[in-house]
Amino acid sequence: MSTVMMDRMPTGSTSVFGAAQAAPTPANSCIIPACSLKFEKCQGGMKIECCCDDDVACGALQNLCKMLQGGLCNCCCLWNGQVVFQCNLCCGHTKCEMTENGCCITCCSGDAACCSMLQSCCDTLRACCDAGCTCCISMGGTPVCCGTC
Repeated sequence: MSTVMMDRMPTGSTSVFGAAQAAPTPANSCIIPACSLKFEKCQGGMKIECCCDDDVACGALQNLCKMLQGGLCNCCCLWNGQVVFQCNLCCGHTKCEMTENGCCITCCSGDAACCSMLQSCCDTLRACCDAGCTCCISMGGTPVCCGTC
């Protein structure tokens, strides 16, 4: 597996009316650490383990998580570039803990209905990942890692 994955945003720009603007805008891109992901249920919610094979990718992942923790955590599963499933872990408290080779993102709630929603998201994320989807994890709208199970 590659150490990093590149995510590119559209390079062109259009106006409100759909017409192309005169001057091109610079390309938006970011380099995201590639990880192996593990989704599992825990008491009160779910946890995501992000593990990197490489020290550089691990350091990048941990730095991103330290800077962005506390923001909304989002998971997006892609199959051949198309979004298959996306969830915002907004119904629980999210925390990020550093591990030896990456991080562990935990999202839990004391509310039974919210816990059920989080665990259902966990089941779906695991199923998508097991089926071969790529999952991108974002915090506060910024991608922190991307990978497969």
